[in-house]
Amino acid sequence: MAGNSYGTVFKITTFGESHGEAVGGIIDGCPAGIVLDFEAIQTELSRRKPGQSARVSQRMEADEVQFLSGIFEGKTTGTPIGFIIPNTNQKSDDYSDVQDTYRPSHADYVYDQKYGFRDHRGGGRSSARETASRVAAGAVAKQVISEIKINAFVSSVGDIFIDKPFQDLDFSKTESNPVRCPDEATAQKMEQRIREIRKEGDTIGGTVTCDPKCAYRFGRTCF
Repeated sequence: MAGNSYGTVFKITTFGESHGEAVGGIIDGCPAGIVLDFEAIQTELSRRKPGQSARVSQRMEADEVQFLSGIFEGKTTGTPIGFIIPNTNQKSDDYSDVQDTYRPSHADYVYDQKYGFRDHRGGGRSSARETASRVAAGAVAKQVISEIKINAFVSSVGDIFIDKPFQDLDFSKTESNPVRCPDEATAQKMEQRIREIRKEGDTIGGTVTCDPKCAYRFGRTCF
C-alpha cells in the first residue's frame, strides 16, 4: 500500500475531497469478462451513505456511482475501471466557523501538522466521505469473488461487546439496526450508549469484525 492506492493484484486508487465535485477511483487488475450487477453495487453504496439515522452524518447524498471506463455491455474488459460518485450536497459555508479551530475526534490537527495546511470543509481528503470510493471498489471485488461469503459487523461499541460465539450469530439481522450489530440485545445497548455519549458532547469508538480471526479497530466516531 502506498499513498492513496490499496492492493497488489486488484488495486484501487481513490481521489476526491469531501467538498469537491466528486469522489472516485480507478480499479486496476480486475479480470475481464465479469458480469457486473450494478444494482448490487448501488445497494452497497446505499448502505454506507449518510443521513440514514441520527447516529450518522445528516448530509444527504444520493451516492450514485457513475462508471467511466473498463466496462462494455455490462462486462469488465480487463482494463482500468474508472468511476466517480458526485458530491451533490456539499455545504462548505457550514464549516466557516471551524476554519481556525480544530474539531475534536477529527483528523484536522493531524492533517495540518503533517502537511502544513488543511481543507477545513468537512475534513477534505480525510473526511469519511472518501470511504464511498472504497465501498464502490469493494462491491466490484465482491463480484469477482462471488463464491466467497463475507460477513462484517459491529462487534463492540466502547465497553459493550457481543458475548456470543461467532458461530451463534444470525447475520441476517445485521442490517436490522443502525449500528449494524447482528445481536439484537447488544445492538440496543450499543445504541443507548451512543445516545448517552452524544448528550455528553463526546464520541465513542468500537470494533468492526469481518472474520472470527480478524478485526479492524475504527477510530472514535459517533456513527
